Amino acid sequence: MRVRAQVLLRLLAIQGAWNYETLLGNGIGFCIEPALSLLPGGVHTPRFKEALARQSRYFNAHPYLAGVAVGALARAEIDGEAPERIERFRTALCGPLGSVGDRLVWAGWLPFCSLIGLVVFGLGGGPVAVLAIFLGLYNAGHLALRAWGLQIGWTHGLRVATALAHPLLRRGPQAIGRATALAAGIALPLAFGRVIGPGRYLLGGVVLAVVAGALLVIRLEGRLEGWRLALLALLAFALISVAR
Repeated sequence: MRVRAQVLLRLLAIQGAWNYETLLGNGIGFCIEPALSLLPGGVHTPRFKEALARQSRYFNAHPYLAGVAVGALARAEIDGEAPERIERFRTALCGPLGSVGDRLVWAGWLPFCSLIGLVVFGLGGGPVAVLAIFLGLYNAGHLALRAWGLQIGWTHGLRVATALAHPLLRRGPQAIGRATALAAGIALPLAFGRVIGPGRYLLGGVVLAVVAGALLVIRLEGRLEGWRLALLALLAFALISVAR
């Protein structure tokens, strides 16, 4: 548990040594180092040094899902898997952990949390309340995702591919995308109403906007995803707010 806590804490700084040559490679080595200290003989053995050097090479993935790789690679090193097999496995992880993470977090969770903060603003919340809700919700999500990824990787090792079929990763982006579209339909009319002011806040217009947005999403299903429409609406709201 102590080693796992150290690795999880280091995952928060996994991008601290990001560079164009190894990308997240140095961060992976930094995060995995406490686990590699469990190798026979500790940190002053050739096996430890070879493993740490191997894990510090080029690696690219979404930083919030890199815990899956860190846990799985640490387990593989401690189990004594062949270096060639670890290298092939390491290379194969980059694509899935990058693409799924981008859709799950940048295109899903981040816009959703932003729109929830906008709902709080539309309901009369002040800046502190808006920031507290947004930061609390967003950080709770990414911390839970990091901890889950580390646990899944450590548990399954080189067989973590089966865990990547988890519903969170397979259906999570679509589910969050739908929730984001719904949140946009609620947040934007409320926020527009507060920005425009109560003297011109027409409830009928708000209802009409929500209905029109929902019909547009349904009409464009398969051609325009809901989260993309929500982001466009959020951008339009931001530009109008700045212009005022």
